[in-house]
Amino acid sequence: MSITPREVAEDVFFHRTLIVNVFIVRTGSSWVLIDAGMGGYARSIRAAARAATGNDAPPSCVVLTHGHFDHIGSLEELLDEWNCPVYAHRLERPYLTGRSPYPPPDPLVGRGSMALLSRLYPRAPIDISTHLELLPETATVPGLLDWRWIHTPGHTAGHVSLFREGDRTLIAGDALTTTKQESLMAVATQRRELHGPPAYFTQDWDAAAASVNKLAALNPEVLAAGHGHPLRGGMMREQLRALSAEFERREVPSMGRYSGHPAVTDEQGIVSLPPDPLPKVMAGVILAAGLSYAITRSRRGRGRQPARP
Repeated sequence: MSITPREVAEDVFFHRTLIVNVFIVRTGSSWVLIDAGMGGYARSIRAAARAATGNDAPPSCVVLTHGHFDHIGSLEELLDEWNCPVYAHRLERPYLTGRSPYPPPDPLVGRGSMALLSRLYPRAPIDISTHLELLPETATVPGLLDWRWIHTPGHTAGHVSLFREGDRTLIAGDALTTTKQESLMAVATQRRELHGPPAYFTQDWDAAAASVNKLAALNPEVLAAGHGHPLRGGMMREQLRALSAEFERREVPSMGRYSGHPAVTDEQGIVSLPPDPLPKVMAGVILAAGLSYAITRSRRGRGRQPARP
């Protein structure tokens, strides 16, 4: 398989797996994989790494921004061959050790078919306990001496982003996106536009807003997100500052399961969830459809009545 990943900053390459990006970061004679993409892409990821590094050596480790299905889909297959450590934030541990599923998605947000279909997306945990290590509390990134990890919760409680101060390269994971991930058309065309995290899997909107503020304050030169094309330069920074300043108006949904109250999770997994509004919404839709049908039938019936002599 011949694959040429795109270099977006010095020694930083990105490779798309259907709808989500993985990143290959070279460091000296070794390298690190950031996230593991969709399921079924292990061979593709290995080929991209071979093209970026020039050899078949396994990475020194894998670093996960978080553990949603589209960021760990090929991880277990890759580990079968590589047998390397996997690092994640401690609040992601229950979803990577088989302890807890993620909070349910919210199909009512985002105004797009990708959101409407989100009830079908996997959220069950995987179990990589024998490989899993926790990211150091010092914020250093194992295998990447020039990088630091930044806790950017909201999309998930243990979400992290990675930043290299020297050239201000930011790997943001799903703390934000550079395409409208809720829209199937935007995803298919990879339309470039800056947004918050994928709405249908975001469980805490106040934390998500704070995380975008934190990332905007870094003033990055390169912004590489989990979804969409990497962006760079002054126009990107202006858009990022605008997203940060207008986040509540532009991104926070007016209705939805987590729009008013977040999911509460801890190191064991789900603690509590706000009520699911979907059954009430569906009941309202069905009732409205029934009333509309009854009114239409009534009007048609009156229209067919014979004229009186």
